[in-house]
Amino acid sequence: MMQRFAWLALAGTLWVSPATAQTSFTPREESPEEFAAGAGRNEAFYACTACHGFRLVAQQGMTRAQWEDSINLMVRRHNMPPLDDKDREVVLSYLETAYPPRAPAGRGGWVNPFAK
Repeated sequence: MMQRFAWLALAGTLWVSPATAQTSFTPREESPEEFAAGAGRNEAFYACTACHGFRLVAQQGMTRAQWEDSINLMVRRHNMPPLDDKDREVVLSYLETAYPPRAPAGRGGWVNPFAK
């Protein structure tokens, strides 16, 4: 009987482990200083790295409207806490300046999947 209980406890642990692993997110070691300098860098860095690495952000190139759409999507669909008006302005201004749209590379080159 004790052996059966031990097996059930182990099975329960294995059953819970995948769900637990999915809910605990640890961002990669990054610091704001690794990214484009500018007003709002720290605010943008910390607002974004609550959920994902900032390298993902730095790889994008979008207009202010596209950055705003992206933030709205994350708030609506991914439970990002909404930024207050002041912080939103600071973050959007930084992203617009530091990571503007890039001209697509030649045929078969990089194209931002989030650009409209």
